[in-house]
Amino acid sequence: MARRTQADRSESTTGEIVDAAITLFGRDGYPAVSIDGIARAAGVTKGAVYHHFDGKTALLRAAFLHQEQRRARLLHQAAAGSPDALAAVRAGCAAFLRSCLDPAVRRILLLDGPAVLGWEEVREIEAEHSVALLRRGLGAAVDEGRLRPGDLDIRTHLLLGALCEAGMLLARAADPEAALAGVTREVDALLDAFAAPAGA
Repeated sequence: MARRTQADRSESTTGEIVDAAITLFGRDGYPAVSIDGIARAAGVTKGAVYHHFDGKTALLRAAFLHQEQRRARLLHQAAAGSPDALAAVRAGCAAFLRSCLDPAVRRILLLDGPAVLGWEEVREIEAEHSVALLRRGLGAAVDEGRLRPGDLDIRTHLLLGALCEAGMLLARAADPEAALAGVTREVDALLDAFAAPAGA
């Protein structure tokens, strides 16, 4: 029982540190954030941070993973209840784009994560979450006859690349909320290019 209590405390401290890192990385950007600042924000000592994480890069990875898991949940929730698999993919893409209105998502997932962690590590994390969801959705739409058959891996990465670039367009827009509808329409148009002919 004592060991479990200690494990619970350790998990709680880890969560508080990651939450603080997400807040600071998302607000100020990776270069401007220090371990000292994260420790203060989490209400722990600098030594406690280093007890749980090797350094700032490890903290960014934890923040990236947390945000990626959260985004995957949002995509899944948005797609639930859709009338068919293609509608579910569209709903998931729309949720992805809406998530990019959050400055912390843009900073951690689109800017600092890839720059600091590197393409391979970022893709490894995404492969288990948003990429897996997109691929399953596209595959289901093909199985239902809503999309033409094709290479699902290529389509998934093309779509992810388009979504990430669309997220950056929203980040640079003078009014991201106003730009969202137009960006979402264009992503829908990309999906239409893969759609099976009516009655096929």
